[in-house]
Amino acid sequence: MVDRKNKTVDFEKLEQTVKVGVRMQDNVIDATPYFLEDNKKQALGERRVGLGVMGLADLLIYCEKEYGSPEGNELVDQVFEAIATTAYRESVELAKEKGSFPFLNGDSEEETNRLREAFINTGYMKQMPEDVRAAILETGIRNSHLLTVAPTGSTGTMVGVSTGLEPYFSFTYYRSGRLGKFIEVKADIVEDYLQDHPNADPDQLPHWFVTAMSLKPEAHADVQCVIQRWIDSSISKTVNAPKGYSVEQVEKVYERLYKGGAKGGTVYVDGSRDSQVLTLKAEENQMDASEQLEFQQPVVLVDTIQDVRSTSVTIGSEVGNTCPVCRKGQVKEIGGCNTCDNCNAQLKCGL
Repeated sequence: MVDRKNKTVDFEKLEQTVKVGVRMQDNVIDATPYFLEDNKKQALGERRVGLGVMGLADLLIYCEKEYGSPEGNELVDQVFEAIATTAYRESVELAKEKGSFPFLNGDSEEETNRLREAFINTGYMKQMPEDVRAAILETGIRNSHLLTVAPTGSTGTMVGVSTGLEPYFSFTYYRSGRLGKFIEVKADIVEDYLQDHPNADPDQLPHWFVTAMSLKPEAHADVQCVIQRWIDSSISKTVNAPKGYSVEQVEKVYERLYKGGAKGGTVYVDGSRDSQVLTLKAEENQMDASEQLEFQQPVVLVDTIQDVRSTSVTIGSEVGNTCPVCRKGQVKEIGGCNTCDNCNAQLKCGL
């Protein structure tokens, strides 16, 4: 959605994509098989959809705007305003073609007008352009909700962009795999920048290359609040806080989110768990030995296939196998999962 040459957002392309997305998601409601009658009644009654985003941090970088800065927040506000108003206008057009969502239609014209009047006077709808509100009064709207921001962790990682509305955790970091191995991950956008700027120092990137851990928690919260203004449903966002962040400081972040209009929020203090999925360095994934909990067992990783082949036991995830993680325990069915009785690694879910 970015004109990288001019460092601007292609709003025409963005709006056209939103229109197609709204129509596609509305069609999905009718194409979905519903196994419970109550689910079918609710889904077809409100026709709720959730058009979202991913790669917001990339968009800001290509536009040379700093995530969390006043300039960056101004562009974010413009982008999400365009998404929201376009989505609502398209849903109104759909209502003209196919009818409004049934829960907005009463048994009489008077009741229908009352429902539509109540709908356009909710807190969210009061900020919508007057032409949208007037059109809903006249013809209704196809969908009760249109927008959300999902995490997009798997899809964003798969295609190599920032996930959801989050900044990059780091432009080089380590991700913990399912067997505890550390996988080094580098952001594609840095490689793009270095190719376009061969004389640039990869260790001294421009200020608009912002990471989650370099941002102040307040900046994280403010971005969420800017976006929430234009999202009628929910937002997935993590406010990253540094190690040592106090309970009182966390409390202030939640108060900032509340006062800024956020519907909810998550604050994660770095190092507050004994292990975490994303870390800046591989060795940071675990606490010091003195901080380990008593019940934790040491884990020895299987590094190569040859190590596995050289053993005389069956190493695998099936019941009765030797655990492939610690190579000491036996895999047993515990609580519905194939679990090692030594290191407690859950290797296979019975569900």
